[in-house]
Amino acid sequence: VSFLALDVLLFYIFFEAMLIPMYFLIGGFGGTERTRAAVKFLLYNLFGGLVMLAAVIGLYVVTARPDGPFDGGTFDLRAIADAASSGGLGVDPMVLNALFLGFMFAFAIKAPLWPFHTWLPDAAVQSTPATAVLMMSVVDKVGTFAMLRFCLELFPGSSQTFAPWIITLAVIGIVYGAILAIGQTDMMRLIAYTSISHFGFIILGIFAMTGQSQAGATLYMVNHGISTAALFLIAGFLVSRRGSRAIADYGGVQKVAPVLAGTFLISGLATLSLPGLAPFISEFLVLIGTFGRYGVAAIVATGALVLSAIYILWLYQRVMTGPVREGSEKISDLVPREALVVVPLLALLIVF
Repeated sequence: VSFLALDVLLFYIFFEAMLIPMYFLIGGFGGTERTRAAVKFLLYNLFGGLVMLAAVIGLYVVTARPDGPFDGGTFDLRAIADAASSGGLGVDPMVLNALFLGFMFAFAIKAPLWPFHTWLPDAAVQSTPATAVLMMSVVDKVGTFAMLRFCLELFPGSSQTFAPWIITLAVIGIVYGAILAIGQTDMMRLIAYTSISHFGFIILGIFAMTGQSQAGATLYMVNHGISTAALFLIAGFLVSRRGSRAIADYGGVQKVAPVLAGTFLISGLATLSLPGLAPFISEFLVLIGTFGRYGVAAIVATGALVLSAIYILWLYQRVMTGPVREGSEKISDLVPREALVVVPLLALLIVF
C-alpha cells in the first residue's frame, strides 16, 4: 500500500504500520541481543515517523488556507504535486523547506542515510536472514522510493535547495559504509554495512536530479534488493551450518561446499557491481548522471568502488579459500530446497 498510495495520510499510516511486524520479527525470532536491536529499530523509526506526522499535518494546514488553490484541505498527492510544480501553492519557501525536512528526516532514517543509519547494523545482525532480507530489500526501499515520490514531487524547490547537502551525506555514507565493512569480523554485520554504502548510491542518484541518475537510482533499488537478498540468504545458510558469524571461524569452504561457495561468489560480485551483473548498470547510470552536475561527488563515489572490491573479495578469500579450518569440514553443500531459493535470484542478476 505504501508504494501505491496516492493519499499522503494513507501513505503515512502504512509507512508506520510496517514497523509493527518488523519489530516482532526481529524481537521474537532474532539472536541473543534481539530485544535491544528491535527496540532500537522501533524507536529510531517511530521518532522519524512522528516528525513526518507533524509535516503531514502542516501540509494539510497549508492546503486548507482560505486563499489557497484548494476548496479546503487535502491529502491528495497528485493535486498537491500539480499545485507545487506550477507554483500555485502560494506558500512561503521557508515553510515548504520545513515541511520538506520533516518528510526527508523520516525517509532518511528508513532508508537509511548517514548519520541516521545506526539502527540498521544491529537490526540486520540480530534478525534471522529471512527477516534481514525483508528489511533491507523491501522495507528500507520505501524510504528511497518516498524521496522520489513525495519529496521531489511535493517540494521541488526545497529539493533543489537541499540537494547539495543531501548529496554530501550520501557520499559520506558510501565511503563510510565501505570502510566499516572492510573492518568487520562478523559476516552478517559486514553485509549490513555494505547496504549503507549502497543506499548512499541510491540517494545520490535521486538528488543529483538528472534523468540518468534517477533512472539508475530506481533500478538500483531493484538490483540491490536482489543482490543483497542472495548474499544474506547464502551467508545465512553458511552460518546455520557452522553456528558462527565470525569470519575467522571459516576457511576452505569452497573445498567442501563448492556450489555454496560459487553462489556466494556470484552474489558477492554483484554487490561490488561487476560488469555483466545487474547492479553494474544501475551504479553506472547513477555515476554518469551525477558527474555532469556534481563532478566531485561522482569522483569520490567512484573511488569507493575500490573499497567495495576490497571488502567482498577479502571476505570471500577468508571464508572460502585456503586450507579447511577446523569445524568447516562439517559444512554441507546447498540442498535442492536452498538452491530453489537462491538460483532464481542469481538468474535475475544476470538477466537484468
